Amino acid sequence: MKRILALIWKELLTVLYDRKVRIAILVPPLIQLFIFTFAATLDVKNVPIGILNRDNGEHGFKLVERFFGIEIFNPVHFLRGVEEIGPFIDRQKGLMVLSIDEQFSRNLDAGKPASVQLIFDGRKTNTAQIVAGYTGEIVNQYNRDYLFNLNETIQNIQLVPRTWFNPNRLYYWYNIPCLVAILSMLTCLVVTTQSVARERELGTFDQLLVSPLVPFEILVGKTVPGIIVGMFEGTVMLVAGTLILGVPFTGSILMYFFSLLIFVSSISGVGLFISSLSATQQQAMLGTFIFMLPAVLLSGYATPIENMPTWLQPVTYIIPLRYMLVISKGLFLKAMPARIVFENIWPLLIISFVNLVGAGCFFRRRIQ
Repeated sequence: MKRILALIWKELLTVLYDRKVRIAILVPPLIQLFIFTFAATLDVKNVPIGILNRDNGEHGFKLVERFFGIEIFNPVHFLRGVEEIGPFIDRQKGLMVLSIDEQFSRNLDAGKPASVQLIFDGRKTNTAQIVAGYTGEIVNQYNRDYLFNLNETIQNIQLVPRTWFNPNRLYYWYNIPCLVAILSMLTCLVVTTQSVARERELGTFDQLLVSPLVPFEILVGKTVPGIIVGMFEGTVMLVAGTLILGVPFTGSILMYFFSLLIFVSSISGVGLFISSLSATQQQAMLGTFIFMLPAVLLSGYATPIENMPTWLQPVTYIIPLRYMLVISKGLFLKAMPARIVFENIWPLLIISFVNLVGAGCFFRRRIQ
């Protein structure tokens, strides 16, 4: 145990005494937390649109007025003719054009169906779908108000939306719990993958092999520092997310740290495996990013797992981040009960065991 603790302390000192490593562990993740919180968002705001109103009647002007003063549509450009629609969309001056024809008010006053045309830029599919939903609601609300003023019978149904766990539907409330897990994984990987590769590159790995340390002790000594740094990084991200950015944490903090410990342990096994394959620190860093990209994409962070092809969905069961995202979002926003937390912890325990044992066996063969 003394030898293992000495090796762990030596690895931690290597991290703490290197100014560049200290900065790399603390500063970039914090910068990424703030950048991803406010930049990587699906909230739709300040979308430029164009309006072509060829109707000189009252209803056309009233409908156009409803698109002003809304945070979603800004700025609003007025087009003078149909020939301006194509260049407006092609040059990406706006995402949508609302076209109102000459007969709009006349048809409404005559009791005939009146329609408006929406033209979208399909190069921004997701945003276009969201904007289409908002625009459709504005037009439908105008139609309901028009029928009400005419004392026409309308459906006595009112849709009252209510969002649990995130009442204001703030995207960064979803994003920050995910980033705590992702940035902890990145930091743990960086520290673990660099450990053996750094020894090889500096020529001190052979000295480690002729020391009294047995392979198992070297394995533990190289794995634990990454777990410690990953836990520290997760703590910093959690504090920054709750105290600075104001995301509520409603669950058990002890359960969260226990889950984070199991999670970073499974990631340490992956890091040790990459480090054993790498001869230089540059190769180890490249291996880190080769693992990170598919791990994040398959975890359900960017896109729902249910939307992935059926043949690809089983692969996500071996991604540790998939389970940690469920735990993190659950404990942050909805006080997830212990039963559901442990339903996601036991796969992490299995993955952690397989990763550490597999990496340990491979590591032993590499040093023997």
